[in-house]
Amino acid sequence: MKTQTLFSRNSPLGAPLKVIRQTFSAHQGKPARRLSFVSGLHGDEMEGLYLCHRLIQALRRIKDTRPEEFLGEVHVYPAANPAALNHGTRLWPFYGSDMNRMMGPHPGKSLPVQLAQEVFDDIQEHSDMAVDIHASNLHLNELPQIRIIEEFGEELLPLARQTHTGIIWIHPMAGVFESTLGYNLNKLGIPTLVIETGICLRIEPETVDRLFQGMMHLLVEQGVLASLPEGIPPLPASRVVYPGEVAQACAKHSGLFISRAHLGQPVSEDEIIGQVVDPVAGVVLEQVTAPGAGLLFTLREQPVVHAGALLARVARDLEPRP
Repeated sequence: MKTQTLFSRNSPLGAPLKVIRQTFSAHQGKPARRLSFVSGLHGDEMEGLYLCHRLIQALRRIKDTRPEEFLGEVHVYPAANPAALNHGTRLWPFYGSDMNRMMGPHPGKSLPVQLAQEVFDDIQEHSDMAVDIHASNLHLNELPQIRIIEEFGEELLPLARQTHTGIIWIHPMAGVFESTLGYNLNKLGIPTLVIETGICLRIEPETVDRLFQGMMHLLVEQGVLASLPEGIPPLPASRVVYPGEVAQACAKHSGLFISRAHLGQPVSEDEIIGQVVDPVAGVVLEQVTAPGAGLLFTLREQPVVHAGALLARVARDLEPRP
């Protein structure tokens, strides 16, 4: 394993800001495939850091004991936004900048922009494929999923299936994606999968373990590793959710959302999954019902809601696609 510092700047808080890349090179000759894992673009998303830990730990063990297994090259960027990670905040402190909205062509010369551009350029230079790992925000809890913008679906869907991640959600393009890492790498012809899982500021070890197993399958499927390490089991196929197959429930009133459901459970259409209550008046403002029959894959975690706030998403049970 080779450790390289991509970016180092003095910080007003004391310790310098450093972005580290851990590289596992091919055993012999030119790598068959170069695959990069990136986490920590948002400083409150911890599950990606733990997933990168699991990957580095496992890959180091393979490199030390069976180096010939490395047919390709792996790059791991475990903490891409050290300033935000040090504070446990989504945005870069002081600047209030979202590092995952500064990828690709971007004006400005601020410190966050410099870091974003250097990270983006390095990933582009060293990758034939990438995996960008995120957690959800403070409001919503998500089942592990790969999100694919519809225009990249034909190329990315076969790759996403190789990870055996529980849900692959193909969704329409929105303007907010234009400056993200995943969108810009895909536009440059570097296939990039974006993982969304859990909730920010927390780690679910069992979920990360399952994602880790999927990433090891991906490394083998992509020809980076010759075989699966001992202890990595076969995994079930992913469920693919297409545009139009996702229904969502939103609050009609402001108040406290009290969940009566569990993330990952199957629900029936109009089944009660929670309530919005007024704690001051002591009244139930609304019964929240499932917007369709299917799998509850997003559920509100932050109880304080305002009218229009997203409460749940359901992957609807529809007839199989041809």
